[in-house]
Amino acid sequence: MPWKKNFINYALLAAIALAFTAFQWSEEDFIQFISNKLSKYRGAIPVEKAYLHLDKPYYATGDTLWFKAYLTEGALHLADSASNLLYVDLIEQRSGKNAILKRVQMIGGIGHGEIVLADSIAPGAYTIRAYTNWMRNAPEDFFFQKNVYVFNYEQNTSANTTTGKIDLQFFPEGGQLVTDINTRVAFKAVNEAGLAQDVAGFVLAQSGDTVASFKSEHLGMGRFQFAPKAGESYRAFVKESNGNVTPFAFPKVYDTGFTMVVDNLSNPLKMRVIAYAKVPGKTEIPVHVVGHARGIVAFVAKGKIGSRGLMMQLPTAELPDGITHLTLFDDTGKPVSERLVFINHFRSLNVHVKPSKTEYKPREKVDLEIAVTDSAGKPVAADLSLSVTDAGQILQQPFEQNIVSYLLLSSDLKGIIEQPAYYFDPARSDRKIHLDYLMMTHGWTRFKWEDVLRDSIPPIKRYVEQGITLEGDAKRNNKRLTEKTALSLFLSNDSLSNFMTSETDENGHFIIYNLAFSDSLQLRIQGMNKKGNQSLSFALNPFDAPRASMVKIPFKPVTVDAQRLADFLKNAAQDQEISRKIRENRERLLKEVTIKAKKEVPRDSRKLYSSADASLKVTPQMASGYTSILDMLQGRVAGVSIMGSGMNAVVSIRGNRGEPLFVLDGMPVDKALITSLNVFDVESIDVLKGPSAAIYGSRGGNGVISVLTKRGNENYDYSQDIVPGVLVTKIAGFHIPREFYSPQYGPASPPAPNPDFRSTVFWAPMLKTGSDGKARVSYYHSDATSPADIRVEALSPGGLPGFGKSAYSVR
Repeated sequence: MPWKKNFINYALLAAIALAFTAFQWSEEDFIQFISNKLSKYRGAIPVEKAYLHLDKPYYATGDTLWFKAYLTEGALHLADSASNLLYVDLIEQRSGKNAILKRVQMIGGIGHGEIVLADSIAPGAYTIRAYTNWMRNAPEDFFFQKNVYVFNYEQNTSANTTTGKIDLQFFPEGGQLVTDINTRVAFKAVNEAGLAQDVAGFVLAQSGDTVASFKSEHLGMGRFQFAPKAGESYRAFVKESNGNVTPFAFPKVYDTGFTMVVDNLSNPLKMRVIAYAKVPGKTEIPVHVVGHARGIVAFVAKGKIGSRGLMMQLPTAELPDGITHLTLFDDTGKPVSERLVFINHFRSLNVHVKPSKTEYKPREKVDLEIAVTDSAGKPVAADLSLSVTDAGQILQQPFEQNIVSYLLLSSDLKGIIEQPAYYFDPARSDRKIHLDYLMMTHGWTRFKWEDVLRDSIPPIKRYVEQGITLEGDAKRNNKRLTEKTALSLFLSNDSLSNFMTSETDENGHFIIYNLAFSDSLQLRIQGMNKKGNQSLSFALNPFDAPRASMVKIPFKPVTVDAQRLADFLKNAAQDQEISRKIRENRERLLKEVTIKAKKEVPRDSRKLYSSADASLKVTPQMASGYTSILDMLQGRVAGVSIMGSGMNAVVSIRGNRGEPLFVLDGMPVDKALITSLNVFDVESIDVLKGPSAAIYGSRGGNGVISVLTKRGNENYDYSQDIVPGVLVTKIAGFHIPREFYSPQYGPASPPAPNPDFRSTVFWAPMLKTGSDGKARVSYYHSDATSPADIRVEALSPGGLPGFGKSAYSVR
């Protein structure tokens, strides 16, 4: 039976009813009650999930990070979600600053793009995130987040291996410990970096007796049997390597309550649920068990917990792949115990990658065939993304996240899920029990049952975006408006011209939704059909990026082989040097002119210095899409590092700890004034480093950034001034993806003069399989003689994810 929306598995209910006469299914009204409540909640707050496939796990400064974006709805993972705009940003973990932001247009739930890691970007650990505006209504834990590392060319492989303080938490199965009821307790230990830490220890009663011992089995996780006694309290202790012991809090023991034990491992076709209760004055307690997967009800059951508990065996064949959430409701309809179980019928797509040969020569043409089938072996049409990397430079991470592990597992859990693909590897015999530990130590927290049952819908603060949103405020004589005001807007670029009208609210706030355009648009906005239009002023609100949590101790979130890293950095540096020389040659070619006379160049009175170390001439095309001078300067001048954006940007020149001196038309000013300037009013930006800045004395010790405005120039044409009551500016649109450059080395092609040691050999983000379930692609290998790693990720329109990998050797 297929898994569909609003599906109640009555066949499953009937099968269990026949198997257990002591267990009766609930009346139709309760089934409908629970289903309606969940359906209403899910309809009011539907879930979106974003996923990024990156070309490789780590990068070097000057490199390009390539990504394919997938956007699905949250329950069935259908590929076409409501939002058409996906935000992709890069966060520096050390400071929590937003280094780069891209707006990616999603068509049919897919999109792609790249992030250029300019030389000025600081090396270190970063987090790349992907989210829609609608996703911001939920906690940021449910954004797609992936750790990457950016190396510089001098960096070694040493890393901070100190674990620091350990955080150890215990999780009684079902939620709580109840006196005289034997149950299981899971635990998880992490270090200060939030990564798994293996531990061993014991539990002591008040009397000092050892009542249990524990030892982690997988990534700091494990579990043990525990039978709490009435009137007792307990403490846990961890044995350190030096022989010391560290105390940790242990869960409280309750005199009354419910427990639920689930066995999802013994039988591949059934799971066993055992419930116990201890309630004064009650020997038999009617209860319900509700199972749902991602908010869609799978079954509702009713039984009675007696003195010996209640046992059920639930068939799992018809449950969907992924996390099923079990909740025990007492006789008052209150949720009293919860447990997550993971169902894996291997219904994901099978992705087979087959090179035409097992071995190639350097620069030889490589032909790949990708075949996608479902679990029954039938061909499937799907969207694909393909990455080929040089295994001599890039070490693929152990059990790294892929689209299957993310959609079915990580996206519905809070916290860091380490090595998520491990739990989907059939070759790992212990993966099922380790996955059960994970289910006991992580919670599914997209909603609370109390909110669902009371129809308590959280307020919606963010809306679905199907295009770019233009938002701002209008004032009259710098005062807030007191009435609605009609506005006219004219938007244009090289290929588009459109006139539209809008209206402010009573306070002057206005919002224009769903503008669909790439790159940038020129905007002209003014009041309409009202007196006093010339006294209006307009301010556009910049994008307010969600905050990022800072990592207390920066760490390398990647596993790096020393030799691979050395080769990777060597080749990356060589590639950057070749690119630099090519640029220099082009510059010299442009400057080769015959000078017959010396031209007098009038000195600009705004400059104390005779020449700058770097000068940036600002053109309208260059300023397009930027709201701040510092945003525009970012990545354009070597040695200038700018982290963050707008007024929150942190600026440094040549690694100086302090910020440079800011000068506006010859006068020292603060950074706030510089960031508030309209980029289209700027004529040029000069950067002074080291000795060049000495003319400004000690104030220039950290360098100087000199901004020269058009109006500050004595030759400025004042006819260019903006008309009062009119705002003319440019607004940023969807990111225009670049095409991955793949050299052509055919027999007839002349030999390339430069060495080719690409770390990403080939990147194809927008592949599709045909009706036969196959896609074919060709490219030329690099000069490397090391093996090539191939990674393919896939998603069908019906929401089935897939992952495949392959390799070939080069000699």
